Amino acid sequence: MDHVEISDDIIRLGQFLKLANLAESGAQARELISDGEVSVNGEVDTRRGRQLHKGDVIVVDSPAGSTSATVS
Repeated sequence: MDHVEISDDIIRLGQFLKLANLAESGAQARELISDGEVSVNGEVDTRRGRQLHKGDVIVVDSPAGSTSATVS
């Protein structure tokens, strides 16, 4: 699991997916989220604007396998 540092106290889910290289683009991040393939702290979240805080764990499930990152 990667630890990805953010400069502010919060970051939006769509932005974090790109920052952590869990999505290649904003369009892909939007698709992953709307398809229910992204979970935050163990719960699926379909809100691209969900605010993440330090310590949150994000997991992306895809046919190729799961990848994850922690907000730090």
